[in-house]
Amino acid sequence: MDLALTTTFRPSIPPESSLFHRKIDRPIILRHKWKWKPQTSTSETKGRTITMALKKAKIDGVSEALNEIASQNLDHAPARRRVRSAFVNAQQQLDHILFKMAPGDIRLEEWYETNLKGQQIFCKSWLPKPGIRIKGALCFSHGYGDTCTFFFEGIAKHIAAAGYAVYAIDHPGFGLSDGLHGYIPEFDGIVDNVNEQYVKIKSRPEVRGLPHFIFGQSMGGAIALKALLKEPREWDGIVLVAPMCKIAEDMTPPVPLQKVLIFLSNIMPQAKIVPTKDLAELAIREFKKRKMVASPMLILHGADDKVTDPRVSQYLYDKSSSSDKTLKLYDGGYHCILEGEPDDRILTVLNDIISWLDTRCSSN
Repeated sequence: MDLALTTTFRPSIPPESSLFHRKIDRPIILRHKWKWKPQTSTSETKGRTITMALKKAKIDGVSEALNEIASQNLDHAPARRRVRSAFVNAQQQLDHILFKMAPGDIRLEEWYETNLKGQQIFCKSWLPKPGIRIKGALCFSHGYGDTCTFFFEGIAKHIAAAGYAVYAIDHPGFGLSDGLHGYIPEFDGIVDNVNEQYVKIKSRPEVRGLPHFIFGQSMGGAIALKALLKEPREWDGIVLVAPMCKIAEDMTPPVPLQKVLIFLSNIMPQAKIVPTKDLAELAIREFKKRKMVASPMLILHGADDKVTDPRVSQYLYDKSSSSDKTLKLYDGGYHCILEGEPDDRILTVLNDIISWLDTRCSSN
């Protein structure tokens, strides 16, 4: 019996926009021609073929030399770090409000921490200019395929200019941190790394004794939510932007294809086809097992998000036991409300975050 399946599928967790997405965000083309016979031995399975093709595309507006650098294999951290170094100047010239209107005089620091698994984790801070009192700390968790060194650079500078110490890390396997690019062996490992790194960061002298908030976007929202559930006393509140606690149905492949992809991801876990578990639902299951979040909570979501379901943000808001919770749904907004919307919408979302933080840090 011959079984032939040809399909083009974009992974159900789409990466955010960054230079490090070139090995993830292209369509994965699966062509299977499986010849099946009863009692086939291992040596007779050569007719079983699996082909994955990743189409590369040039980056508009940059030189051939930079395109050549960006086209290299980015599976491992050293290559990703070389690309980031090559694009630092080009990034600042991008025609985007987050870069064009980025406040000056922000104090920047970059460093690496070795986590409990021996991985080098990239860390970065953005502090207000000298003389500005720091009101509190905001610790960021990025989304799938993203990094804290691209669009978040502009986001962090705007929030730091309002008087906050902003910190971010690249998750293992993403951005400048060690690990195979896009490979998540277990969701709890990322969550535990977030808590591990931010325990150290929150002890830094500039923010010791100040309120500490965790901030997660997309898949990073699910990570931040579970980090809070694991260590609720470590945080004074949480900010969630389009949290990926459920993937929108339109982004989910048909059930038969899901089964094929999950099967393939189990036998080839490093192929980056699809997560072996539903990362989003892991956070939801935690909600069902534990008391709902009682910490101050701000949830922001585009009402027309085609990637993560805004109804789940409504669910989080409704079920939270917190007496201090706010939900903002932006009419017509898509998934990347901090990066991909019109300029006035981006500034509105940024100001909503800053205003919420100001209200909860005013006593300090």
